[in-house]
Amino acid sequence: MSAATPLRLAILISGRGSNMEALARACASGALAARVAVVIADRAGAAGLEAARAHGLETATVVHGGERRAFEDELAVALERHRPGAVALAGFMRVLSAEFVARYLGRMFNIHPSLLPKYRGLDTHRRVLAAGERIHGASVHFVTGELDAGPVVLQSQVAVEPGDSEATLAARVLATEHIIYPRVLGWFAGGRLAWRDGGAWLDGRRLTEPLVEDFRGAASL
Repeated sequence: MSAATPLRLAILISGRGSNMEALARACASGALAARVAVVIADRAGAAGLEAARAHGLETATVVHGGERRAFEDELAVALERHRPGAVALAGFMRVLSAEFVARYLGRMFNIHPSLLPKYRGLDTHRRVLAAGERIHGASVHFVTGELDAGPVVLQSQVAVEPGDSEATLAARVLATEHIIYPRVLGWFAGGRLAWRDGGAWLDGRRLTEPLVEDFRGAASL
């Protein structure tokens, strides 16, 4: 994408939307060569909807009525109304079917609060603490039909500190998410990152393992 034709980005949320706001700020500042075309929530009461409107972003709500096929059909219509070049899952808590993901394969991203492939799924901070891990973090990955299993592009690392609770650890990881998610989407918007042959390619080379940014010891976290 060039500066004249910024990437059209759709963001899916379920809750407060802090990663959505990080992406919106990066777009507004020019750090990410994209514009947020729409923010879609699967809950009418999602706090992130109001936050998105405060940023001047268009919003929509697609509520899951209990039947996944109907939900995904409605979600696809809402997305295609805005012709996104990329879709960012930002705290979106619905597991999407492989058929739905296939529509956006290679241009749908997620940020997951663990160092994948460790701790796929929910309750990652609790599980990390219970296991006695000393390093934790977040992963930005391409979304595939298998939950939290797509190729990982970039990970953050933070230290698990003595006395950490789920809340303190989660806050430290979240601060890094707000840095690495816009960065990866910026690579994609700039044409540096691509999906090819079932994998992630950066600057013309296939990533055989994720890039890692080490935030251990960072005073601001």
